[in-house]
Order: sequence, then C-alpha cells, then structure tokens
Amino acid sequence: MASRVTIVDLAEQLGVSRQTISNVLNAPHRVKEETRIRVARAIEESGYRPNAAARQLRNHVSRNIGMRLQPAGNGISGTVLTDFLYGLTEAAHGHGYRVTLYCADSDEEEISRYEELVTEADLDGFILTATHHDDQRAAWLVQRGIPFVAFGRPWNAGSDVREASHSWVDVDGRIGTREATEHLIAAGHRKVGYIGWPDGSGVGGDRRAGWQEAMAEHFGTEDPAPLNYSGEDTAASGSSGAAYLLAKGATAFVCASDSLALGASAYLRQSDQPGLASAVVGFDNTPVAAAVGLSSVSQPVESAAGEVMRLLLGHLNSPTAEPQHVLLRPRLELRDLQPFSH
Repeated sequence: MASRVTIVDLAEQLGVSRQTISNVLNAPHRVKEETRIRVARAIEESGYRPNAAARQLRNHVSRNIGMRLQPAGNGISGTVLTDFLYGLTEAAHGHGYRVTLYCADSDEEEISRYEELVTEADLDGFILTATHHDDQRAAWLVQRGIPFVAFGRPWNAGSDVREASHSWVDVDGRIGTREATEHLIAAGHRKVGYIGWPDGSGVGGDRRAGWQEAMAEHFGTEDPAPLNYSGEDTAASGSSGAAYLLAKGATAFVCASDSLALGASAYLRQSDQPGLASAVVGFDNTPVAAAVGLSSVSQPVESAAGEVMRLLLGHLNSPTAEPQHVLLRPRLELRDLQPFSH
C-alpha cells in the first residue's frame, strides 16, 4: 500500500467498512479479534496515521463529546435547549470534557455527521436531543457501539420506553400538565381546556395525557375532547386556541408551551372575560413567562444536563454498562392564579 493511503483505500482493500477501521483505531473492543488483528496489521503496514488515530493508538481519548445545535424555533420555548446546552457544557467541563457543536438540517444529515466526527474529529461520544417517533439516530449509534445518551425518550409507538436499548434522560411532561390541571380544578374551574400541538409529537402527546388524566379523575365520564385544541407552537395558535375553547365554555387553560400560553393570555385579556387571563398555565417556565407573570411548568434542565453527562461518563468508562433511564419531575410555578367561582 502507498504510504499516504486513506481510510477509504483501507476499507476497500480489506473489504470492511470505514466504521470498522475507526473502531479498530478508537474502540478495538467493539471488533471481533480476528478482524481487529487483520485490520491493525494492514494499518501498520500502510503507514496510515492521521493525528486523531495516532492519539487513540496511544490509549488517549479526546475528552470531547458532540451535540447537534438545534434551531431556536419560535425564540420563546426554544430557550429550554439553550439552558440545557449551558448546563451540559458546565457539567462536561467539571469532568474535564469539552462539547463540540455541529449543525444538521435533518436526522439523515446528522447520521452522516457521526462517522465524520468519530473518525476525523476524534469525538468520544454524543448527546442526542429532540427525540421523536421513528428516530433512526439512536439505532444507528447503538448498532455501531458508539457511546451516547439521549435527552428525551425514544417515543417509539407501542413500546415501553423504559426497555429502550440506550440510555436516556427526560422530564415527565405528563406529571407537569396533570399538576397544572389539578391546581386549576382546585381553584374552582370545572372546564379546563387544553391547547397543544398536532398529533405525532411524542412530547406533545405526553403533555396532553396529563391533562386528560386529571380531567377524567375529577369529572369521571365527562369527555374532555371538546375542550382540546391543537395548533402550531406559536403565540398566534395560542390566541386561536383560547378563542375556540372560550366558545366551548372553558374557564381555564393548560398549554403545551409558554408560546401557546402567552398567546392565550393575550387573547383573554382583550376578551369580554379578561379575568380568565390569570387562569392560563404554560410549560417551560421561560424568562418571558416569568417576566409577564404567567404560571408555567418548569423543567429541571440543569439537573437533566447533569444526569445526561453522568450516564455518558458511565458508558465511556464502561462500554458494556447497561442502559439507564432517568425521568425527572418538573415543578409548577404559580403566578397570579386567582380562585374561580361559577
């Protein structure tokens, strides 16, 4: 082989994938011994020694983990991932690690970045965010034995997420909206409406379920479906949802996000029942919600970041460690919630 052989040349000549060569260099425990010996011998004979590989061959890890930088979205509820990134960076620094951010326009593009980042950028592992139904990113990483932890559940339809084949940390949105609904009921409301997102969102479905459970428990066979509104995650949708639910007789409103809650509250303040504006609860407890005095469900984002880093360190230190699943409880921040009488 030529002395300046590339990893592609090696893969083609040996009849193996580039990932196999990467594993021999970076994580030999993931490769069958016979294959490892054959590939290692070919690497040595070829003189193939990129800087990252050379460091790995000296049993050195980069102490560098990767995370995809998500768009800010509507700029309100999107602050949650910003806070998570800050917490993760702080937790990683405390353990001597750095966080490398990368962009991708789709899950497919993110998957294509993994191999590049492992083989060329020398990353030790990854943090997944924005998990969703039929998410192929986790399966790709699991199949290749690359360490990672997800901030968010797998959301695979019909499966028990606690039996997932990888580690994850999440916040229990169902508990959050359930407690919000129960507080509104305790304040005297019987018709608590829900403003959420269209079907298909795992997070959205989880948050809607908490409202449904509380309504069913307190009002028995009453069907809460007429008090349910779905729309995009914008203040405009929140306003539309409030108008729709107000016409249905709703006197209080639980929302899947602060963006929706802010829109609902704004609409109600201008309606013929402005006092109902105080009976709106959002989700995420963003700085905007706090600034305007809006009640909201607060996610323990810093704790989540710390748990994610803890689990990832476990996998980096022990590649055969069993997957762990952490579900954190949110906290309801009540502001200006007034008693209600019919």
